[in-house]
Amino acid sequence: MRLGVDASNLRAGGGVTHLTELLHAADPVAHGFTQVVVWAGKSLLEKIEERPWLVKAWVPALDGGLARRIFWQRTELPQLVRQAGCDALLAPGGTGPGGFQPVITMSRNMLPFEWRELARYRRSPIGLRLLLLRFAQARTLRSAAGVIFLTRYAREAVTRVTGPLNGTSSIIPHGVSTRFFQALRPQSPIEHYSEARPLRLLYVSIVDLYKHQWHVVTAVARLRARGLPLVLDLVGPAYPPALARLRRAIAACDPRGEFVRYAGAAANTQLPMHYAEADVCVFASSCENMPNILLEGMAAGLPIACSNRGPMPEILADAGVYFDPEQPEDIARAVAELLSSPQRRAVLAAHAQQRAQAYSWQRCAGETLEFLAQVVRNYGTPRVVLERC
Repeated sequence: MRLGVDASNLRAGGGVTHLTELLHAADPVAHGFTQVVVWAGKSLLEKIEERPWLVKAWVPALDGGLARRIFWQRTELPQLVRQAGCDALLAPGGTGPGGFQPVITMSRNMLPFEWRELARYRRSPIGLRLLLLRFAQARTLRSAAGVIFLTRYAREAVTRVTGPLNGTSSIIPHGVSTRFFQALRPQSPIEHYSEARPLRLLYVSIVDLYKHQWHVVTAVARLRARGLPLVLDLVGPAYPPALARLRRAIAACDPRGEFVRYAGAAANTQLPMHYAEADVCVFASSCENMPNILLEGMAAGLPIACSNRGPMPEILADAGVYFDPEQPEDIARAVAELLSSPQRRAVLAAHAQQRAQAYSWQRCAGETLEFLAQVVRNYGTPRVVLERC
């Protein structure tokens, strides 16, 4: 069998990480695939390692804008897939071309499927794009021969919008790179920290409207007002309107720049260093499909204060302390609860890291290829729902 991969709408972030890690860990021959052809832009193909079974097909149109990429996907890709002799096409970006089956797609982005989160963008260009994605992805998900969901939460939330799917579905979580795993560290009482050596909270994520960094800033300011020696490190790129809101919160809560540090974007290779320098991980997102950043904090062996929204309780389970991400006082409560007991921090950190060990890219690659092969073999038979956790 031959497998095609439509990477036309993978530009950055989790989608690129998923594909590069998946292909790095994959053994397609063991699942019956003799060749994998990836159509992508130049920058993405440069990130993908060479493999004997891999054909990297550069498409200049995919280095262009959104309209050009969509036009290529709709008009040229189906013919290229047939010419390559592919038995199936994986479309990990959530939308696929018409005119070819079987297509296996992935549900990766929850923002288009949750009205409360989509409404944060109002009538902005991002809001319009998300609304269009809602319809485009729902159509692809309904018509695909196979759909991969990353969490149970995502499958339930998305299918409430799409209705029944025509194809087979499976739950296959992403992995977390081994470079994020670090030795568990001793947990000290809060009395051991001081203004000279403060306890460091770390929140790694894009600054965006559903990430609520400003509420975390307010929560840390309230804890410091109670005498707790804390600093907050924020790492990640930014959506400009959300960054403006964050800066207003910092100006109001920390006008002298004493305890909030926004480092901006960091290369993926630099993130393990940030986790190594932190004492507690905070994750305050209200909308996720598969919270990769949460997995990274778990792998790093950090105690975690976490949002109670979306799939976060499914991933972290009882290995963290939860809060409402839109209530600063509740965020402060969760962080204070962690800080009150070094013993509990140690137990939760160890439990979180143990849970993270189940999320390997080898497992993700193996289950993905097994699912793809099954879709090809069973294409045209009645729908089957598979669950892997």
